Amino acid sequence: MEKLFWRIVAGILGIFLAVKFVPGVSLKVLPDSSFFGTKLTQFWQILFLVGGILGLINFFIKPILDKITWPLKILTLGLFSLILNMLIIWFLDILFLEFEILGIVPLFWTTLICWLINFLLGFSK
Repeated sequence: MEKLFWRIVAGILGIFLAVKFVPGVSLKVLPDSSFFGTKLTQFWQILFLVGGILGLINFFIKPILDKITWPLKILTLGLFSLILNMLIIWFLDILFLEFEILGIVPLFWTTLICWLINFLLGFSK
């Protein structure tokens, strides 16, 4: 349970840092922003939603994807792990209209920031 909490915190912090420091990454409140009928009117609500979903994906779905893509990781000497992380961030970009990444370079830097935060928080707790 504690590991899930830290994955969610890492997702929120990673998205926040990417929005603040990576040009081409934005998070904005749209007039019709809602989540299961709950109206989202503040930046922090969108941030917690997107970062929380990223943390949940990293906790529940990513270990399954890691096991499935294990042979590709062996063949690419671990490079496919970066591609898998980029696909997860790109999926969030598609899933949430409020979260926007313009191009592959901002996607790469966002992925690197989220990975680094996960790595640091994984060793701290």
